[in-house]
Amino acid sequence: MSRMTPFASPLLLGFDAMEKTLERLAKANDGYPPYNIERLRADADAPERLRITLAVAGFSEAELDVTTEENQLVIRGRQVEQGERDYLYRGIAARQFQRVFVLADGMQVSGASLKNGLLSVDLIRPEPERMVRKINISVSQ
Repeated sequence: MSRMTPFASPLLLGFDAMEKTLERLAKANDGYPPYNIERLRADADAPERLRITLAVAGFSEAELDVTTEENQLVIRGRQVEQGERDYLYRGIAARQFQRVFVLADGMQVSGASLKNGLLSVDLIRPEPERMVRKINISVSQ
């Protein structure tokens, strides 16, 4: 018995990669680190702006990596274990993470900043161009 997915409709052509991306994201979402996504006010002429803010307390700028890979924003954190400390109790672990956000076509990362344990990544979503193209029909006899 074959599995029916939302993208299996014959009217949705070329969405195979999107379906695989959604399945991968559903499996990889562990909730750490917590994050917010907010819409920033824009001027009437300016494109829409978004900000992703992650709670990365304990990470320095050198231990964080923000990259774009194809249509994904990837944020990684790798803390270096400090072996010379003698903990009586350790409730704050040096935990690595990777958080992936899928970006729509045209989305651009405008910058990232780290302040008070919060990493903010700003995105710009330009207004998509409306395009209508006439397709010529050839007649053969």
